[in-house]
Amino acid sequence: MDGQIPSNTNIFRTYLDGALDALENARYNFDGGYYGMAVNRAYYAFFYAATAMLLTLDITRRKHSGVLAAFRKHFVKTGIFPIQDSRAYGESFELRNVTDYEMMGQADENQAHAVLESARDFVERCQAYLVAKECL
Repeated sequence: MDGQIPSNTNIFRTYLDGALDALENARYNFDGGYYGMAVNRAYYAFFYAATAMLLTLDITRRKHSGVLAAFRKHFVKTGIFPIQDSRAYGESFELRNVTDYEMMGQADENQAHAVLESARDFVERCQAYLVAKECL
């Protein structure tokens, strides 16, 4: 795509809205004491926001691990996003897998709070990037 951003802003808005909605759901679940669900929804905020970012480069991935790897390659290794975002996204991916698929490995309040806060910060940075690139 030669570094140009796709002209259809609806796709970016759809993914960013999904990220914001997932954050709202994460907060709701956290406040209700459903820490595993809060982690799940916070992870999806990362996932949807990262997908929007990759779409600015006309990149799509089929697997969750592929979105994470591509985000790291195109946005973290290039210095556009800090390494802390890569770590936080990766940790949320791992914790989401544990809380979703291993009944003996549920998230506690502190873990859920940390994932929720890092997801909020990440989505805010993604939104600022998309606005600066005139994708929204």
